[in-house]
Amino acid sequence: MDIPARVAAFRAAGENRYGLVTDAGIIDLTPEFGMRFKDLQQIVEAGALEALIAAGQGRSPGWRQEDVEFLIPIARPEKLICIGVNFPDRNAEYKDGQAQPTRPSLFIRFPRSFTGHGGNLIRPRESGQLDYEGEVAIVIGKAGRRIAPEHAYDHIAALTLCNEGTIRDWVRHAKFNVTQGKNWDSSGSLGPWLVPFRDASQLDDISLTTRVNGEVRQSDRTSNMMFDFRYIVNYISTFCTLVPGDVIVCGTPSGAGARFDPPIWLKPGDVIEVEAEGIGLLRNGVADE
Repeated sequence: MDIPARVAAFRAAGENRYGLVTDAGIIDLTPEFGMRFKDLQQIVEAGALEALIAAGQGRSPGWRQEDVEFLIPIARPEKLICIGVNFPDRNAEYKDGQAQPTRPSLFIRFPRSFTGHGGNLIRPRESGQLDYEGEVAIVIGKAGRRIAPEHAYDHIAALTLCNEGTIRDWVRHAKFNVTQGKNWDSSGSLGPWLVPFRDASQLDDISLTTRVNGEVRQSDRTSNMMFDFRYIVNYISTFCTLVPGDVIVCGTPSGAGARFDPPIWLKPGDVIEVEAEGIGLLRNGVADE
């Protein structure tokens, strides 16, 4: 697969910026587009992602990747919706005797619960049960309500990756929700960049892998998802209007730390890598609050 265009939000020289990522570095396009668009979210909302990419072609990088702080690509989404238990093996991990679900489980995360590529996931003082979940995330580029599955891909602007970090004991505090275990500040990550969505082959059957300290913990293909990306867009848009900049995190394979016996929780010094074919690699460390 060809190397896709990659657009990142980053901080350098004391300012938030955005630009085109190449193997040689980052082409800063903030000077050209910054008067019109504050951040990548406004770029996506205006449908200007392809124009931004075109403007960076043939230019020389001004920043090395190792010299910048990567930010989460979409800083202020109206909605950040996550899909729970979306791979058959993941459903079997629960060992609760329940059949494969016929509708997806959904929950909400707040942007502050994520850090960018290269940052540390934060283990809070209240719990040692910080866990990882590698996932593909889609970014909505065209508003819609009751979007038919066959038109769902017309509404996706870009793809990114998510480590949907979770404080496991806190998701079990109540019977009908997981919100309090999913929204600790900087407990997860998004990034490292946006890849423009142009073709169904970018989503329908790609590999998704999570490694902890180089050890493969999760590995599956999106073709095995119980609820595919078209269905997810259709289902969510049935009850709420999706708008440009909305982020949907689409489910994790089996192999999270909670499912080992005994469980293997993340600890300071660990390095987690979430990698998906054609999207990239999201890498984070772990630190105590």
